[in-house]
Amino acid sequence: MEVTTKHAKEQKQGVLKRIAGPVVTAVNLDAHMYDVVKVGKEELMGEVIKIQGESVIIQVYEDTSGIRPGEPVSNTGLSLAVELGPGLLTSIYDGIQRPLSVLVDKMGNFIERGVTAPGLSHDKKWTFKPLVKSGDKVEPGAILGEVQETNIVHKVMLPPNVKPGTVKTIKSGDYTIDEIICVLEDGREYPMIQRWPVRVPRPVKEKMNPTIPLITGQRILDGLFPIAKGGTAAIPGPFGSGKTVTQQQLAKWSDAEIVVYIGCGERGNEMTEVLTEFPHLEDPKSGKPLMERTVLIANTSNMPVAAREASVYTGITIAEYFRDMGYDVSLMADSTSRWAEAMREISSRLEEMPGEEGYPAYLAARLSEFYERAGLVKTLNGARGSVSVIGAVSPPGGDFSEPVTQNTLRIVKVFWALDAKLSQRRHFPAINWLNSYSLYLEALHDYYDKEVSPEWNTIRSWAMEILQKEAELQEIVQLVGSDALPESEQVTIEVARMIREIFLQQNAYDAVDTFCDMKKQYAMMKAIKTYAELSYSAQLVGVSPAQINAVKAKNELAQIKFIKDYTPELAKIMKQMDDEFNTLRSAA
Repeated sequence: MEVTTKHAKEQKQGVLKRIAGPVVTAVNLDAHMYDVVKVGKEELMGEVIKIQGESVIIQVYEDTSGIRPGEPVSNTGLSLAVELGPGLLTSIYDGIQRPLSVLVDKMGNFIERGVTAPGLSHDKKWTFKPLVKSGDKVEPGAILGEVQETNIVHKVMLPPNVKPGTVKTIKSGDYTIDEIICVLEDGREYPMIQRWPVRVPRPVKEKMNPTIPLITGQRILDGLFPIAKGGTAAIPGPFGSGKTVTQQQLAKWSDAEIVVYIGCGERGNEMTEVLTEFPHLEDPKSGKPLMERTVLIANTSNMPVAAREASVYTGITIAEYFRDMGYDVSLMADSTSRWAEAMREISSRLEEMPGEEGYPAYLAARLSEFYERAGLVKTLNGARGSVSVIGAVSPPGGDFSEPVTQNTLRIVKVFWALDAKLSQRRHFPAINWLNSYSLYLEALHDYYDKEVSPEWNTIRSWAMEILQKEAELQEIVQLVGSDALPESEQVTIEVARMIREIFLQQNAYDAVDTFCDMKKQYAMMKAIKTYAELSYSAQLVGVSPAQINAVKAKNELAQIKFIKDYTPELAKIMKQMDDEFNTLRSAA
């Protein structure tokens, strides 16, 4: 990221007075809050986070070992900002938008201190096609033209913080992001690039109520605990419970057009897995690499802690930029716990009063600020766009009562609770249906009625009741065995098993089962409910639970999720089931 550009104010020199890890103190420095500064002889990038009398306290985004009091500190006069324009997609950045591919070419696998690189290529030419003409009036955020970037059309916009104007000249052709493509009648000139401070949310015309689900193709998410486009969700879970695979499935299959993936403070080996696998994942919509509609931000746990905090803001700002074009954006933050740990470390260096478990007292406020930037919006140019934020949480030892999980739960509206016991039983996705919830069910009610089936909401409620009933019955079963239960409840236990094993379990690595559309989900759940109704009615006329469990068609039902053209096969199974129950009732 270029911070010392012609846009910077005249630099004011200060002097280093104190160094405490990533937090340093300078004196004689003329600075404002959140100014970007250059620290020491190596000009390490930092940001002003506190001003106390004559002392300016700075968090440094690079390793501070070896610097000493007396070294110079200079202020760029700029806020921490990201470069926005063609070239973002397919990029892999660190927490402060330095492209890792460029840094690797410069210095190998280990990033040296004080090295900067622009977030976008300033030499590459892009073919610009105007959508406005001379004499047109343009408002802030107006779409000036288009650039074909990968298979996504990149819409070049007027910055959102400028005055309206009238187009004097605009020209098509091949340009770099710095070349002027549009001149207004008052003399203002605009290139394709924008710079935006990461801590400032990009403005919108209106925030709307989310009423459309983000379809993920994952049955437990779409069927039981849906998230709306523009919604917020948390995936807390212990190590090995499947957070990364779940987030990869969401990135691959959710019907968002753009994916922003933030690896915030995760272990190097986990981030390596993401960086090596994502470029090879195929986008099922286009058949091209998934990276063509993805921006990756990699900030591993061995990188400086201060950059973790910046990575979250960098990611959400890039997501808002694509939202302003009218796209649905899905943002994955993995994991917000590591971001909170970085806040805790910086807070302790600042000698602030600690809150619960040493986290700063403003932990909840910072989490809220981040998740509040999600939403379904009407953009300044009148388009409809959304940012859906899905944050993974890594509670120590899987303890959901710890502060980061609890504060996140107060903010998000969807909670997908990963369970280590389910993953040990090889039940994937290992999302615990008893602990999870979604607060979007009522808002999405009409969508499901219209687009899936008028019965869908009733069937979903029925399935949840069965699963909750099973949890209550399991306590009795463990004490006295299932044979001691009343016959109707023995049937309930079997129906709950079918919901768990046929509907909720899903194979991410099977070519067909990896994605399940809503029509198929409805057909599968309807078939299980039909079996339940036939079982209860057969039990009432004297058919034993053992005979009901022996119905062969029930076992055939499990194969439906692996069949692409499932409709004729399902019809055949349902007819066979009907015939078998008719025979049982006749014999009773």
